[in-house]
Amino acid sequence: MNKVINLKLTWKILSINFYVVGFALLANSLLALWFSEDIMPFIYSSLISLISGFIFHKMSAGVKGTSIKRKDAYFTVTISWFLVGFLGALPYLFSGSIPSLADAYFESVSGFTTTGSSILTDIEALPKSILFWRSLTHWIGGIGIIVLVIIILPSLKIGGYHLFTSESSFQDKIKPRIHQVAHQLFAIYLTLTLLEVLLLMAGHMNLYESVCHAFATVATGGFSPRNTSICDYSPYIQYVIMIFMFLSGTNYIIYYYLVKREFTKIRKNDEFKFYFFMVFIIGAVVTAILILKMGKPLEVAFREAYFQVISIITCTGFASADYLLWPTVGWVIIFFAMFLGGSTGSTAGGIKMARHLIFFKAIKTSYKKIMHPHAIFSLKMNGKSLGKDLVNSNLSFIIMYIFIFFIGMFSLVLMGLDSATASSSVATCMAGIGPGIGTVGPASNFAHLPVDAKVLLSFIMVLGRLEIYPVLVLFTKNFWKS
Repeated sequence: MNKVINLKLTWKILSINFYVVGFALLANSLLALWFSEDIMPFIYSSLISLISGFIFHKMSAGVKGTSIKRKDAYFTVTISWFLVGFLGALPYLFSGSIPSLADAYFESVSGFTTTGSSILTDIEALPKSILFWRSLTHWIGGIGIIVLVIIILPSLKIGGYHLFTSESSFQDKIKPRIHQVAHQLFAIYLTLTLLEVLLLMAGHMNLYESVCHAFATVATGGFSPRNTSICDYSPYIQYVIMIFMFLSGTNYIIYYYLVKREFTKIRKNDEFKFYFFMVFIIGAVVTAILILKMGKPLEVAFREAYFQVISIITCTGFASADYLLWPTVGWVIIFFAMFLGGSTGSTAGGIKMARHLIFFKAIKTSYKKIMHPHAIFSLKMNGKSLGKDLVNSNLSFIIMYIFIFFIGMFSLVLMGLDSATASSSVATCMAGIGPGIGTVGPASNFAHLPVDAKVLLSFIMVLGRLEIYPVLVLFTKNFWKS
């Protein structure tokens, strides 16, 4: 295998990931101590993570170079996400909070992939330290995703990610100072988190819940330490979380350029303008439905509509209302919004706004060619012309995404799920949203699904989070040829 993949480099990266999780578990044990809860589940889990990290570190001794080839990246990124899911499940198992391995792994993977789907039926019955760990997995996974989609995937030209920066030279800027850019991105991530914590506390939410909700919001995860998610909180709290969900679904390169005061590049960013437009339009339509069909007051309809729409589009998954109680047209809009996704370069999942924008631009260009067959048209993104191969690559991704959605849906139907539950389970797990429709709606959970369905959905969460190709390519013969 060493001829195909540089295993020592894989072990080195795995050791770093295991160390991060191990020290996070150790830190979480201090919180358990503070709340006078059992610290041993975190101590045991931390020891397993740190010892495993040390073993991988020793196995990587003598690794040469720091550059990573495409096959190494595919393999390492995929195996890292699956293995970290097992580490994250350990506290649930050792504490007895989630005694089933399939359930614990589902909850852990849902956390690290910032999906937010849960098998817990009574969240508030669990120890606070366990719930904090649950939210912390979101936050750790979120910063990992930022690094993945801004630094790793674009450089490997996976899924067309190199198209989505404000200008094509951004990756050239990253390469010579990757650590500096990574630190700046982390500083932005941390700033958004701290700012939200302060604003939530200003609305009389306690520090513990403020941190948990900030972790989940900034990572667009959606885990809440409350059974009712955000429903029972004040309108002020809901507006704060709504705003930060939108900010967290924004391309972090926008913030990078904001810090650098490169405002022209922000103004030229087509995806950001499209993202804002889609949220505004869909939110306005749903607001009108709630007013006209349900007679809700304007402010209540506005808040409920935009909160749910932003939560679904950014793939956060928080709920301030049960949208399944809305008129049919309302929750049907919510279902289709599950396929939109937030901005590229954010912690949001889904197909992403940029891909949809390219799709619409391609349709518009094709129409122009039909009307003017002898004219020459170019498809542009952020003022830059896109080559035909790059456009086709993104359109192929959308087709592949829909194809896998149908395969997953039919698989769950064969396992005994009804079509509404099956379709929304795959849609929400693949996009990293959390709640769906049917029996996995915002007022329900995934606990009742059969074990094989939970295992499949755990795989689908990682598949969607890693943009499909890095995972699927491992199942091809050509990948394993030296």
